[in-house]
Amino acid sequence: MGKYILKRLLHGAFSAVCVVLIVMILIYSLLDRSTILGADPNYSKIQSNARVSYEQSRYEVFGYTDYVPYSDYINQLVREGDLDEETRSKAALLGRTPDKDSEVTAEYVQKFTDYYQSQGYTITRLDADVKSNGQVKSGGQTALFATRDKPLIKRAINYFANMFFIDSVDYVPEGTDIGKRGITFTWYDPVYNPPGSTEKVFSPAIIGNGTEHKYLLYFDNKFPFIHQNILTLQLGESYTVNRGIDVFTTMTDSQGSYILSPTTYPTGVTADRADDLHTATYMEGSRESTASNMEWFEDDYTNMRTHKTGMSKLGFSFVIGIISVIMAYVLGLPIGLLMALRKDKLIDKLGTIYIMFIIAVPSLAYIFLFKSVGGKLFGLPTLFEVDSKNKLMYILPIVSLALPSIANLMKWMRRYMIDQMNSDYVKFARSGGLSEGEIFTKHIWKNALIPIVHGIPGSVIFAMTGAIITERVYSVPGAGNLLTQAINKYDNSVIVGVTLFYAVLSVVSLILGDLLMATVDPRISFSTKER
Repeated sequence: MGKYILKRLLHGAFSAVCVVLIVMILIYSLLDRSTILGADPNYSKIQSNARVSYEQSRYEVFGYTDYVPYSDYINQLVREGDLDEETRSKAALLGRTPDKDSEVTAEYVQKFTDYYQSQGYTITRLDADVKSNGQVKSGGQTALFATRDKPLIKRAINYFANMFFIDSVDYVPEGTDIGKRGITFTWYDPVYNPPGSTEKVFSPAIIGNGTEHKYLLYFDNKFPFIHQNILTLQLGESYTVNRGIDVFTTMTDSQGSYILSPTTYPTGVTADRADDLHTATYMEGSRESTASNMEWFEDDYTNMRTHKTGMSKLGFSFVIGIISVIMAYVLGLPIGLLMALRKDKLIDKLGTIYIMFIIAVPSLAYIFLFKSVGGKLFGLPTLFEVDSKNKLMYILPIVSLALPSIANLMKWMRRYMIDQMNSDYVKFARSGGLSEGEIFTKHIWKNALIPIVHGIPGSVIFAMTGAIITERVYSVPGAGNLLTQAINKYDNSVIVGVTLFYAVLSVVSLILGDLLMATVDPRISFSTKER
């Protein structure tokens, strides 16, 4: 069994990697990269040479190219000690055209060109864009940069290599004034024991300094109650759907309106805010960026997520999905069983009509049909609202999602039951004197369930992925709707991240399905017997 699971895990991991590679080929090789800038609100506001430079910088962020501006090259020389500040100020000043460069500038421009051309980069220089009166246009300053397309293999290696991030005290760059780096364990979490508190609240926590996250481990009253930021999953940074936020964080963060409550900050200042102090991450220079940060924080761990009223995208999808799965099995299996036992009777004919209706009618059509019927006849909410406390808004999405699953389970349960009822071993059991009840419970029912149980883990797990069409129709802020948003907004990182998430869930569901089949039927064994 252990060898089988390991083999399936390895095969599954390989399959997931192949799926991601195929998606990357489709996105980065076959689609026009300029389309990704159509959803960028800043792109249309920038003019002339600055527009071209911004375009190249966004291509780098989106994973298409390596982009190095000339200014970054000069600053790197300063950091490495190969260039002093006085020379840097002269070398960094580009002329309107190459012949207007100073001797120092021309020298370092040539070094920049020679170095990056030797690395396979293409060097681009944009001369100053000037008006008829000789003034430089807005955004028309001279630009010099090097670009190189990223090979698919390198892009894929970087993606998987950076998927898991282990926080350490070396996250904050050297030379930054953050005090003593290190990790501290405390029995009394400062969030629950702020400055000025008179009673100590027992709550263990691990706190870092020099790490990305301030709190590496902490407890609270939210499932799963113990949280860690030591190892985090990074599926890629969103560019348009939830700009600057990782795909996994986008799927797991709460949504809705802010929950304001008295919050005591590290300096002892208390304010009605929604900040979640446990999620504080380092942002260089942020403490001095606003007066409030100076008053509230003692360091630059000021970037944090907020408490909100609604569940996460995964949360909404899972609640709707798991209830629809339960409904499908509770209704589909018994009805399919009755159809088999009453073959060609009224219930069998009615069930067959329903199955044919679900198969023949496109899913989008009957979803809109039930949405209209539910809204007009029963007054049920037809659109989902994150902040609403009305539980009735869950009914139509759940029913619409359960309908095809019920039909599918009815169909297969009926088929498997009829196959077992007509089997030779059933006739043999009858001739041996077993009652119909014994034959049904000990043989027919159990054997008919074996192929059905294989799909149970997949149904439960894929409840987290959401249903793309159903969530779109009812405006459910779930994980399924996330993928359609990413496609519409050309958010390549989200597309790849969600694809990988779906692929991993597929592998896990298949393995769990096999294990459940082996549990139900002792005749099934995944171990290799020696001959």
